[in-house]
Amino acid sequence: MSDSTTFGTGGRENPIMLQGFAWDLAADSSHWRFLSDNAALIADSGVTTIWLPPAYKGQAGINDVGYGVYDTYDLGEFDQKGTVPTKYGTKDEYVAAVAALRAAGMEVLADIVLNHRMGADGAEQVRAIEVDAADRRKPIADPATITAWTRFTFPGRHGTYSDFTWDHTCFLGTDWDEQTRRNGVWLFEGKEWNEDVTDELGNFDYLMGADVDLNNPKVSDELIRWGRWYLETTGVDGVRLDALKHMSREFYRRWLPALREATGRDVPAVGEFWSRDAAELCAYLGEEPIMCMFDTPLHYRLFHASFKDRFDLSKIFEHTLVEADPDHAVTFVENHDTQPGQSLQSFVEPGFKPAAYALILLRQEGTPCVFWGDLFGTPETGDISACIELPLLMRLRRSLAYGPQHDVFNAADLVGFTREGDDSHPGSGIAVVLSTALAASKRLYVGARHAGERWICAIGGHGAITIGGDGSAEFPVSETGLAVYVPASARPIIDRGMKWLVRVR
Repeated sequence: MSDSTTFGTGGRENPIMLQGFAWDLAADSSHWRFLSDNAALIADSGVTTIWLPPAYKGQAGINDVGYGVYDTYDLGEFDQKGTVPTKYGTKDEYVAAVAALRAAGMEVLADIVLNHRMGADGAEQVRAIEVDAADRRKPIADPATITAWTRFTFPGRHGTYSDFTWDHTCFLGTDWDEQTRRNGVWLFEGKEWNEDVTDELGNFDYLMGADVDLNNPKVSDELIRWGRWYLETTGVDGVRLDALKHMSREFYRRWLPALREATGRDVPAVGEFWSRDAAELCAYLGEEPIMCMFDTPLHYRLFHASFKDRFDLSKIFEHTLVEADPDHAVTFVENHDTQPGQSLQSFVEPGFKPAAYALILLRQEGTPCVFWGDLFGTPETGDISACIELPLLMRLRRSLAYGPQHDVFNAADLVGFTREGDDSHPGSGIAVVLSTALAASKRLYVGARHAGERWICAIGGHGAITIGGDGSAEFPVSETGLAVYVPASARPIIDRGMKWLVRVR
């Protein structure tokens, strides 16, 4: 059974998470319907958990990806910000998509963005202190009155679901003074930035918009009420938590247990804390983790490895969350923020992407998350091509990547690992070799159980090999390539995996 820090409905083995969107999906309000129509196909690919984009109304209306949060009670139901549906569809379509995905056997995660609000309905006169944008601990002016967009009344909703309105007392600061019409960073008088956030820029509590005061009791209570309403209304299983490095660590240590107690459900959670330092992620998790976290340090190691120049493959997992705490690591190659043109662009080179996915999908540590753009491409912009090996790698994970793991990470430009397989999964067992230099071969041990077997190359284009009497063999790999081998008895699984997923709208 899944719990608050694991993923995979019903205790399914080898879970796979799918980020169910990319940044530049068409703003035609069709995405919820598309997910409903293709739920069975997505589940058949091996996905056990799907993370959906923010479902509530954003400041940019139908064009908002969901992170410019305006009204979290408006899931595409009210005429606000120039539209009833969101970029992805209506509330009814969202609820139907969640139901269809769950009926297909997947766990559904909602994207939760509670750090800030944007697109206020009115401005207020607020006493504030302007601080240095490069070091938010340092005031750069005396307290003064500014005009801040901090009044959220949601006139299109007319108090439905909640009559809570937001004013400047609900926020810590902002980045725009309407009176002087200029940008900056202002801390409201009488407030303090939270200390339990990352120390980038001195204190990185402030990110964007009107920064929510998570320690204000009336705000905290309202966000707990909203969280319970959201879970009960939508039927989602768990949550993906945005922007943790900018939010008080103690807030979610109150919010998540409160929701779990109120609903009597596990509410699995995975958090985004964007840091290259695994120690920061481990410190946030603490001794009693209440969530998993995305392994951003591993993403950056995969990104740098994709350029191949002087990167030591034998150290690919060093200083990563999956090395330090594999039970709470969600590994990923790409996401909506790293894709071309986005704020954290660090796009893994396409030639290395199959190897990167092999490193997260075929190993026993961590829960891998597949990016929508890598699986389907991004025809809306044409800047990401689908990784054609990815559906097969997902199939190999679900069917064959079981049993003891043996690593041979002893050379900078040539590494390999194997899984022995087990009796519960017919045809299981796998051998993986990666090279960033010359064509070569790697001697790997796949287990005495496979002695004398014929193994075939599922990815890489090499011929079949025979496993020696000691359970080992030489496994070839091409120059700067990936090779994946499996028992010949697994041929039907390979053939099924080669039926690539196709997106049709």
